[in-house]
Amino acid sequence: MTTATQTAANDSLTSGNILLTVMKLRTFIALFAVIIFFSIFAPNFLSTANMILMSKHATQNAFLAIGMTFVIITGGIDLSVGSIVGLCGMIAGGLIMYGIALPIGYTVYFNIVEVAVIVACVGILIGALNGLLITRLNVAPFIATLGTLYVARGAALLYSDGQTLPNLAGREDLGNQGYSWFGSGTILGLPSSVWMLVVVALGAAYFARYVPLGRHIFAVGGNERASRMSGIRVNRVKMFVYMFSGFCAAIVGLIISSELMAAHPATGTNLELNAIAAAVLGGTSMSGGRGTIGGTIIGAFVIGILSDGLVMMGVSSFWQMVIKGLVIIVAVVIDQAQRRLQQRVTLMQMAKSG
Repeated sequence: MTTATQTAANDSLTSGNILLTVMKLRTFIALFAVIIFFSIFAPNFLSTANMILMSKHATQNAFLAIGMTFVIITGGIDLSVGSIVGLCGMIAGGLIMYGIALPIGYTVYFNIVEVAVIVACVGILIGALNGLLITRLNVAPFIATLGTLYVARGAALLYSDGQTLPNLAGREDLGNQGYSWFGSGTILGLPSSVWMLVVVALGAAYFARYVPLGRHIFAVGGNERASRMSGIRVNRVKMFVYMFSGFCAAIVGLIISSELMAAHPATGTNLELNAIAAAVLGGTSMSGGRGTIGGTIIGAFVIGILSDGLVMMGVSSFWQMVIKGLVIIVAVVIDQAQRRLQQRVTLMQMAKSG
């Protein structure tokens, strides 16, 4: 190989590595870009009150996106999370307002911790239903979760005949007060929902990195057939990710209904799009096998800041949907370009070392 050829190859390799690094850092770049843009063009964007409000909204997206990340890493998709949010919020509101009437003529009321546990179990059960449809009946994830999307939304509407459940303050004599803490409480000046997100995010990141089941999630997404042949219980892995996604959606249902102190069956509509956008923008590959919890959290904050910033600028909600759709498309295109560039750089490094 001539010196000129070697120089050209080295320059190409260097340029490829730089471009690959930029692609890997695209979520950080996007975050700084939206912050700078809205700091200039949106009034009071950097005010303390607005920052707290945006952190609450971003937290909701982040919870859903964490669950969605695990699902997408396995090569699946969960379209039902928005409907699970609405249904779980309605169930929480119903438990606080009406309790559970027993056939013996006695009504059982629950404190807020018990309500949270029940609602979380509902989300997990719906996720388990998704998992069973996909693993046992071989229904495509898109179709299975689309079906549960309609089932959960319909169940939420039937629960109250389409009406809002207002005033979830509870009653002192029933011991079910304090529900507002999930959405409006604060710890050390930060919203309680943010602290909840920190706990779940750190737990999810540790699980993905150090727990065998977490590593199996990436293996299944990378090559399901090879994973099955190596002894990994693929169906168990898929069941887990959909159950965890349902759990995350249930938590968001609690947070939103407690923040509003009311539950509406239409709550959570289109939130699945925010979750998918945040996960993909954060570097999760739609083809499976790759993704990080940290990147997803940053992606969720990008989507949250983008949504709130557009509202502050008076941008129509219709245009907001268009912009979110474009974000998803651009993120997927960049992800595919990153995969191709990574392969190219790897081949050049192998050629250079050979």
